[in-house]
Amino acid sequence: MSHTLCLAAASTGVHSFAQAPKPAASSSTRPLMVAQIVDTSLSQQDVSRDFLIGARAAMAIANSSGGVRGRALSHSVIETDGTPESAQRAWASVRDNQQCIALMGTAADPLAMQISALVKQDNAGLAHVAPWLQSSNAGTSEATFGLFANRQQQIAHAMRSLSSLGTKEIAAVFASQSHQQLYAAEVAQIAAKEGLALQSFVPSTDLAQLGRRLDSKTPAVILFIGGTPELAQFIQGLDKQTRQRYVVALADVNLQTLRELGSMRSTPIIGTQAVPVVTSSLPLVRIYRQAMAKLYDEPLNSLSLAGFMAARYTLETLATVDGAVTRANTLAAFSRYSVADLGGLHIANASGNNRSAIFVTQTMLTADGRFVG
Repeated sequence: MSHTLCLAAASTGVHSFAQAPKPAASSSTRPLMVAQIVDTSLSQQDVSRDFLIGARAAMAIANSSGGVRGRALSHSVIETDGTPESAQRAWASVRDNQQCIALMGTAADPLAMQISALVKQDNAGLAHVAPWLQSSNAGTSEATFGLFANRQQQIAHAMRSLSSLGTKEIAAVFASQSHQQLYAAEVAQIAAKEGLALQSFVPSTDLAQLGRRLDSKTPAVILFIGGTPELAQFIQGLDKQTRQRYVVALADVNLQTLRELGSMRSTPIIGTQAVPVVTSSLPLVRIYRQAMAKLYDEPLNSLSLAGFMAARYTLETLATVDGAVTRANTLAAFSRYSVADLGGLHIANASGNNRSAIFVTQTMLTADGRFVG
């Protein structure tokens, strides 16, 4: 990285986040505050947990290197419970605290959608950086800066890679009725755009039963919309069938965890990821591996790498702020920082819905537990 960066690895809740800085600290020496809002509800905690671990790792490593222009940052983590009211309270605590110069790494997707809408509604002049925003229909403002490929970009990439198999139709399996309500229209739009016939399914009881009852008329390629635990359950049922299936999982799924669960016996999983593979030789990924090995007894995975990237991108941009590091100047820095070399990975600034040059890759988890790609 070209800049020396620092971030205190402290994590606080809403109440401590709202506390004013100590009077003795001058504006030029007090830590710069960056907030992160995460959804710890049962349905989203597998994504949020890994994403947050990666962000904390990046910030802790940066903290040992001296600071952004000689100043430390405090990392304030605000947890929500999956309800709109909780998201609104968390956003209000960030919006109203003028010491907070940026909001970074909102996770997971339903929360990122809610916070992005609130950022647009309130026009608070606060940069919303690298949220784990998977929806391609999210109406974001120019103050939201996307870093990761959305669901449409992931699916389009996956479909192009499957074209060599002559894929003409696809099944979409939604992990729950709430997933179907959130994403069915979007998936239908993507399938139509890619010229694919679509069959959609949602479990009436559980996902294992749904996997068992798919018949010979169901397409061989299945797009799964849901998280890691739900996919593991679905695969348990799908593996009972004799027909060969291929499941395309999106970036919310942690393939490493899926392998550890050992639930698959005959169904390959094609993981579409919005980050490089964790074994990449890119300097960014090498730094990530070193940070995780030093700080956490956690397996490497794409979601913690995403959190790591979100924090590094935030810190890189903060180092370019002109003048005092205020909320307004920070937003201006993100607005003009069009391309970043993030440790060998070139990132195109993507404010609002104008996403471009977004990174997508794929890894196959074979039925015998090997990673290919």
